[in-house]
Amino acid sequence: MEILWAVLILLGLGLILGFGLAIAAKILHVKEDERIGEVEKRLPGYNCGSCGYAGCRSMAEAIVGGKEENIRKCRPGKEETNFKPIIEYLDQHPNEDGSKVKVHL
Repeated sequence: MEILWAVLILLGLGLILGFGLAIAAKILHVKEDERIGEVEKRLPGYNCGSCGYAGCRSMAEAIVGGKEENIRKCRPGKEETNFKPIIEYLDQHPNEDGSKVKVHL
């Protein structure tokens, strides 16, 4: 009988904590800018850090966030295959307020 109570108490705690986590996931969800992933796809993907960022993901976040305007900091990238598609993509997908992301070669 004692084991049954222990199991029921743990089951109840599991349900309560599970619902708490589900609610917290909905409330604390952070929407990520989808342009970051798209810019990252257009970077070479070497994650070499030669641009001064931890990897291509960090560089993409800086570009989309407006912290980095010079795309040529990515040394392995090539103008035709990497940089121009990024500039074209960002021209077609402006910020939420309608302003364009400033980037240059």
